[in-house]
Amino acid sequence: MTSTSLVRASGAVRSRPAPSATAVAALASEAPAAAVAAAPAQSHAAARNTAQPFDSGWFDSIRINLSAAERRVATLPGRRSVKKDAQAGWLLKAITCIDLTTLNGDDTAERVRRLCAKAVTPVRPDLLAALGFADRTLHTGAVCVYHRFVSTAVEALAGTGIPVAAVSTGFPAGLIPHELKLKEIEASVRDGASEIDIVITREHVLTGQWQKLYDEMRDFRRVAGDAHVKAILATGELKTLRNVAKASMVCMMAGADFIKTSTGKEGVNATPLVTLVMLRMIRQYEARTGLRVGYKPAGGVSTAKTALDYQVLMKEELGRPWLEPDLFRIGASTLLADIERQLEHHVTGRYSAFNRHPIG
Repeated sequence: MTSTSLVRASGAVRSRPAPSATAVAALASEAPAAAVAAAPAQSHAAARNTAQPFDSGWFDSIRINLSAAERRVATLPGRRSVKKDAQAGWLLKAITCIDLTTLNGDDTAERVRRLCAKAVTPVRPDLLAALGFADRTLHTGAVCVYHRFVSTAVEALAGTGIPVAAVSTGFPAGLIPHELKLKEIEASVRDGASEIDIVITREHVLTGQWQKLYDEMRDFRRVAGDAHVKAILATGELKTLRNVAKASMVCMMAGADFIKTSTGKEGVNATPLVTLVMLRMIRQYEARTGLRVGYKPAGGVSTAKTALDYQVLMKEELGRPWLEPDLFRIGASTLLADIERQLEHHVTGRYSAFNRHPIG
């Protein structure tokens, strides 16, 4: 790789013979730990990444074997097919890793409050009861919004243990002055954001100015303080997989807690191929430093099947710890609706329409 389902008007589920709640719960306790047993009060159990001194030797020799990488991702859906109770378990786990997102020009405070309500109760209680999870806490990994709505989301989520993530640094293009980027991060942290999704300056990557990219990322991490920082690479604009690999390594070296594919606003967003490259860089970084960095695909992850593919790839490439929300997030707005549809189908044997599973 490198040189390296229908519901009655009352809302009650019309069920086929119920799935084995004990079976789903048992699957929840195994790898992928779809268990959702009690969501942690703190979403980040893993130790934070620590910035390393800049060293171009860590990435200068990176090469990508494109044909091998393409073969690897092409075989993924056929080799790993997750069905029935196991699929329900994996999808419940996926919910806990979703950064439920609204990043639209027509966002309002009320829309954000509705989104937060969905994050707290992502699956209808009758479906959870049918799956044997009525007595367990299930919520999304975070809610992600623009800075303007950080305080609204923090207030709506008070006491739930769900963190608020703010997109920052001139999202999505990242072309405002550096000083304003730092002030935006500081303002979001001051308003209560505990995660900051920053965008890098793509020019630094496209022109090979790796020291500038390192310095920029280091400054973002410094002003974020205790807030975890996700570095958005905008991989669809970096031109080559080699650039993606190098940018991943530089951002981790400078202290990024997560590396993230996209803003969701580019022409090409998260893909399995880009994901493979970024996961291999995370693996290399852990081998060098002993530190674990999280991964977040964003943009285009809108179906339950796609989420399952990403979960399997995480498990195979990085191992069991990367199936938890402290090291894996999915940036999505419509994915949750499809997962809830699939869970309803698992319970009832019937699919329902998307408009019956609104995000907010």
